Amino acid sequence: MELSFDIRLASAYKSPSQRTRVLTESWVREQMYCPSCGSSSLDKYPNNTPVGDFYCAQCKEDYELKSKRNAFGSKLVDGEYDAMMRCLRSGEVPNIFALTYDVLKGRVLDFIVIPNHFFIPAIIEKRKPLGKTAKRADWIGCNILIHKIPQAGRVNIVSEGKTIEKPIVLKAWKRTLFLREQAKLEKRGWIVDVMTCIERIEQPEFTLSDVYQFESELGRLHPGNRHIRDKIRQQLQFLRNIGYLDFMGNGRYVLK
Repeated sequence: MELSFDIRLASAYKSPSQRTRVLTESWVREQMYCPSCGSSSLDKYPNNTPVGDFYCAQCKEDYELKSKRNAFGSKLVDGEYDAMMRCLRSGEVPNIFALTYDVLKGRVLDFIVIPNHFFIPAIIEKRKPLGKTAKRADWIGCNILIHKIPQAGRVNIVSEGKTIEKPIVLKAWKRTLFLREQAKLEKRGWIVDVMTCIERIEQPEFTLSDVYQFESELGRLHPGNRHIRDKIRQQLQFLRNIGYLDFMGNGRYVLK
């Protein structure tokens, strides 16, 4: 995979945002494969298509591209808040490609894909309305909170200027496909939240008590539930049953 942009493609554009769009979209179109099925190329949607920027003709996955100089930080700026929430409820959110680049070298630094089955209301932040004098007065956008997505939902394709091998990317994608079987956002939200708590323990082996430390935080995320520990045990059992965790006995688990 070539990580340098073809700078010649942007020579006709003066706007930095237009240059970035042309260079990054061209790079994805020429260099990227489908991280879902492994198809060797992706097709480009016409500009301003609601379902995304790219699609795979083989498996029908949609992808929206987000690009930024250097690092993304903890948030990705997205579109209208109400539109995003409608897409969440209908299951029509595209997968997200997040690309960072070195503007001086014209080269990709990091490139990840966030599978759409990790999109739950807890990772969508409502922004303040635009001012009355703005062209789109009172318009309300949203942010995608990357830091609330477990690492399993941030699949590396390029990391710190180095390409990850394709079989590793495909395996990482397939590892969490069980989330797509959870049609109800609330149920999927519980699973993703507990997965995030497990990763924050930062140890492959952990205990039930370790996860109980997040009881208050999970209670704030799910204020309608008064049986947080019961829900924690339920999600751990589910993750064990689908092979995401191994149960070692005596309240001990291992992240596979």
